[in-house]
Amino acid sequence: MTSPAFPARRLGVLISGRGSNLQAIIDAIGAGTLEATIGIVISSRASAPGLARARAAGIPSAVIAAADHPHRDACDAAIVDRLRAAGVELVCLAGYMRLVGRPLLEAYPERILNIHPSLLPSFPGLEAQRQALAHGVCVTGATVHLVDAGLDAGPIVAQAAVPVHDDDTAESLAARILVQEHRIYPEAIAFILGGGWTVRGRRVVKADAGA
Repeated sequence: MTSPAFPARRLGVLISGRGSNLQAIIDAIGAGTLEATIGIVISSRASAPGLARARAAGIPSAVIAAADHPHRDACDAAIVDRLRAAGVELVCLAGYMRLVGRPLLEAYPERILNIHPSLLPSFPGLEAQRQALAHGVCVTGATVHLVDAGLDAGPIVAQAAVPVHDDDTAESLAARILVQEHRIYPEAIAFILGGGWTVRGRRVVKADAGA
């Protein structure tokens, strides 16, 4: 089935940390390269520096922490309530360090994006850069994908390759990957918001591609 366009082009961004990808989205919107608005930023941690980025941009924000809810589904249901109240059509995970649960997946089917610092399906989960170095790969990168119930397993929207240097550390490699994350995430969001795409196998493609 071909995805329709998102008429309001309204995003909800979920964070847990510094929010550099949130800032990349904010900057792309400000530059006019991403036609969208951010309805709300939700953090899983009250101490997340990314909340200051939201405040500086005048974006409403909220903290919804798992520790404040008796069950995981209750936490995700609270997130859904805030997203819907903000009129969010597309959810963007930007360094959100929790697995997305059933209530959120059911509320936003094929409407949740994530950015991951590897060329998936290689090196899912935490410390992807250290995984890449440990495996001795010559190339890694960044991936934007739709979120499903698996760990970094949803259909791929966009990828960017990053070479691994002989003298790389996890930190130096992460810094170069982050540059590509900041580039491809707004581009992928724009693609999804524009509609006219479909999931073909493990990829998200234009509906008429290869027709």
